[in-house]
Amino acid sequence: MSENRSGGSAPTVLRMVLGKRLRQLREEAGVSFETAARAIEVTPLTVRRIEKAEVGLRIPYVKELLRTYGVRDREIDDFVRLAREANRPGWWYKYRDVLPDWFSAYVSLESEASVIRVYEPHFVPGLLQTRDYATALIRVGFPNESKDDIARRVDLRVKRQSLLDKPDAPALWAVLDETVLRRPVGGSEVMRAQIDRLQEVLDLPKVRIQVMRFRAGAHPGAFGPFHYLRLGFSELPDVVYTENLTGAVYVDQPADVVTHLEVLDRMSVQAEPVARTRDILAELRKEL
Repeated sequence: MSENRSGGSAPTVLRMVLGKRLRQLREEAGVSFETAARAIEVTPLTVRRIEKAEVGLRIPYVKELLRTYGVRDREIDDFVRLAREANRPGWWYKYRDVLPDWFSAYVSLESEASVIRVYEPHFVPGLLQTRDYATALIRVGFPNESKDDIARRVDLRVKRQSLLDKPDAPALWAVLDETVLRRPVGGSEVMRAQIDRLQEVLDLPKVRIQVMRFRAGAHPGAFGPFHYLRLGFSELPDVVYTENLTGAVYVDQPADVVTHLEVLDRMSVQAEPVARTRDILAELRKEL
């Protein structure tokens, strides 16, 4: 089900996994929402929200639900240990003053992804931006914010990039429209440094970048940017993320996700081959 997250608590990936597991256990035990709700003295809606990771996992609730579903004590202890871990805030929590709830969910998903595929027609993806490029973009996006808040937003974006340096870094495959590399964000000096950064990340074993040249003409992703994430938890489906001015949509219905993935595959064929990316970047840098 597609979900527009424009407010409310952002779930951690582990909380999503545990919520789904609670739903499976309830269904396997043949327990209705109403019966589960009576066991912990809440409304059926609260049980639904627990299973959808829209609220925290209160440990007394978790224990009683598991008992109601006939789970053994040792398994309850293991589940509770994971629930406590899921309730801990992520590293990005300290940026909560400048991090919208709807984007907190994305940062959580991104941090647990095994594969990230991106189509970007406007700007360099956040994971690949230099500090100066990010600063220029964020200043435009938040013209009324203080210098301190701008700096914190930039710090958050730069810190997310440490994901690519981890031993278990996700595979990142980005298709960039040629417009991305020609749009003068922050001026020529900033753009030259940004293109240099893209050249550098191509040395990372799990990073792949393709450029969709203007001469490629119309292509199936031209309607807007989107991110596809394959998560490291088998319990969770693949997710497609799209953004708007005031929120985001997370799509996890298999048919919809497959449609986006097929578009990415078609675009990767239509874009310039990965082997051409360095030459294209060097060519565009000279023009700056």
